[in-house]
Amino acid sequence: MARPVTLFTGQWADLPLELLVGKLEEWGFDGVELACWGDHFEVDRAIAEPHYAKAQRDLLERHGLGCWAIGAHLVGQCVADPIDARHKGILPPEIWGDGDPEGVRRRAAERMKDSARAAASFGVPVVNGFTGSPVWHMLYSFPPNDFDAIERGYEEFAERWGPIIDVFDAEGVKFALEVHPTEIAYDFVTTRKTLAAIGNRPGFGINLDPSHFAHQFLDTAAFAIEFADRIYHVHVKDSRRTLDGQSSILGGHLNFGEPERGWDFVSPGHGDVDFETFFRALNRIGYTGPLSIEWEDSGMDREWGAQDSLAFVRRTDFAPSDVAFDAAMQREG
Repeated sequence: MARPVTLFTGQWADLPLELLVGKLEEWGFDGVELACWGDHFEVDRAIAEPHYAKAQRDLLERHGLGCWAIGAHLVGQCVADPIDARHKGILPPEIWGDGDPEGVRRRAAERMKDSARAAASFGVPVVNGFTGSPVWHMLYSFPPNDFDAIERGYEEFAERWGPIIDVFDAEGVKFALEVHPTEIAYDFVTTRKTLAAIGNRPGFGINLDPSHFAHQFLDTAAFAIEFADRIYHVHVKDSRRTLDGQSSILGGHLNFGEPERGWDFVSPGHGDVDFETFFRALNRIGYTGPLSIEWEDSGMDREWGAQDSLAFVRRTDFAPSDVAFDAAMQREG
């Protein structure tokens, strides 16, 4: 079993796709997870232009690259979030419109439906993304939360995402939520609540990224085992805690890369994620899909980091054994 190693292009969307894929071919990647921003995979064009999806696929194939998923994180975030001025910076102008919050959410939901249709035309089985959350802002219960409001928030999430998943089901495509702080699911408890709220529908699963668990002191391998049937895609990213008694795990309202942060994202293999244990868990659950490097490290050149990450995954990922280790000791009768 050789899991393909891909690069999520979200952090590279400033580069034209044609330029980026040439680099990835040179570096030895197996493929890409195309971001639905920049010119990498434009959902509106995939819907409107009959030959667009094939042209993008042809471009990848000319460089020997596969694609097993697209990433629609930015628009997905706006389906269930309380919308404010920050969202304008991550949305296409036609989705932002006049900025009326409910209008933004509705247009984002329609674009996510189109992402399922576009993925089907492109020939990929998974759309990764965010959902947004009506309740994240109530994480810390002061002023004291009305916990009925928390439950209503999960109901609202399901009401907004249910019709989207209907389209995913109709197109034969799955949505994979990247379990992540600021989303409706960010740990074990909230993932259970989220799956229950959406009715445990097979069309709604998980893009598992261990970097979002490490600084929460959560066990990503245990998460993979518990939610084995919902792991539709995997990111490879790392994070490192730098708690020194003066820095906070909450981040201190500091941007990524600031030295006073209590944790930060780093290139795979340079942080706190135990990737060997994580990959063993993926073997145990039979995950054979892509290992998609999502490269984020404010202290490292990204081209060096992408190549270092690829080398790290190549030497760290391994296939499970197909024999009992002591079988060779036994004589045939």
